[in-house]
Amino acid sequence: TLTTPNQIHTLNKEYRNIDKETDVLSFPMFEKDELVQKIKEKSFEHEDVLGDIVISIPKVEEQAKEYGHSFERELSYMVVHGFYHLMGYDHMKEEDEKVMFALQDEILDELVQR
Repeated sequence: TLTTPNQIHTLNKEYRNIDKETDVLSFPMFEKDELVQKIKEKSFEHEDVLGDIVISIPKVEEQAKEYGHSFERELSYMVVHGFYHLMGYDHMKEEDEKVMFALQDEILDELVQR
């Protein structure tokens, strides 16, 4: 879902109890262990939904300017970041952040080369 700062602020407050705007929110349908099991068993159905990603477009525009990126690159980052959250990755601990961000960078580097 592409949304506004006010809407993502409301969602962030309601679901995370954080009373401020953010750039991206992810709402996974599965815990990481469940996903690993589904992948091992190859039990995914084509209808399976991993969850929802909500992105604040004005925040993407703001951060693209701040970081000197194109809008497309920053939006791509938000989508990839949200996807890895749906896949059960997080960045609350430094060691988890290193893993998640390395995976993100790998995907984004591949996209840039195309």
